[in-house]
Amino acid sequence: MAREKTPGGLGMLLLSLLDQQDRYGYEMIEALRQRSNQVFDLKAGTLYPLLHTLEAQGWVTSYDGGTVDGRIRRYYHLTDSGKDALEAQKTQWKRYADGINGVLEGGVSCGV
Repeated sequence: MAREKTPGGLGMLLLSLLDQQDRYGYEMIEALRQRSNQVFDLKAGTLYPLLHTLEAQGWVTSYDGGTVDGRIRRYYHLTDSGKDALEAQKTQWKRYADGINGVLEGGVSCGV
């Protein structure tokens, strides 16, 4: 049976960034932009609702870090359950990508 929702997505990418180190919002936006060759160019209005959702799921926590120009930076940290969620999402994504590649590359013939 076909799935309606594509696995992975921006949430998975944010979890992946946070798996490497704690980051603040603008730092995540820049890392996504650079690592994706400008494919992912998020705005704060997209990023922060995603981060709040990840926090509500218990996958990410946040804390106030140092200040820059009198502004406090909010850093985000990946929790243990966030690490588990990331691994599950990566597995789903790899299976999905393998399925797409199988179709694009001709895959196994089923005699149709």
